[in-house]
Amino acid sequence: MIAILDIIATFAFALVGARIAADRRMDYGGILLIATVASITGGTLRNLFLGERPIWLQQPWYFLAILLAVLITITLRITKPVGKVVLGMDTLGLAVATVSGVAYSLDHYAPSYAALILGVISAVAGSLLRDVLCQVEPVLLHRETIGTACAVGALVYVLIEPYGLANGLIALISGAVIVLVRSISIARGWNLPKVK
Repeated sequence: MIAILDIIATFAFALVGARIAADRRMDYGGILLIATVASITGGTLRNLFLGERPIWLQQPWYFLAILLAVLITITLRITKPVGKVVLGMDTLGLAVATVSGVAYSLDHYAPSYAALILGVISAVAGSLLRDVLCQVEPVLLHRETIGTACAVGALVYVLIEPYGLANGLIALISGAVIVLVRSISIARGWNLPKVK
């Protein structure tokens, strides 16, 4: 299940990264680089913190998901700012990456609090680095409660996991919480308080 979730998240993040790079008028090499950075950074950091090799070193077909996302972006020649469909893909990627990160961490005997943190890192690290490289203000740091949505979903996973529910059901519930929190924050313009 974790491998499938990771591939889904990889594709979603790569597609969003490629679209943002295309919107910034980068060449094909730049689009491929941004898509790769956006999609594998979070999972790589998660594994390194757990003392494990990054999954893409062991299973190189993850790059097929990245290449597919880049080819879709280049073929369709879409350079418009990210719209609702791509934003939905990004939200799906956040949910899947968070759930995958928490599940992977717990499977590797990380304590619950560490699994929560690593789940959030898995989800947001790639998008943060993507925005920095694309020279746009990181969404994570100023709107849409991305980190908060991932943290709430990760907390739900950690809290209900000890009750022995099926892994798929836990993942579905936690992922749905993330999608719900982020969707509401986008619709209502919610964000965490800022220093005035």
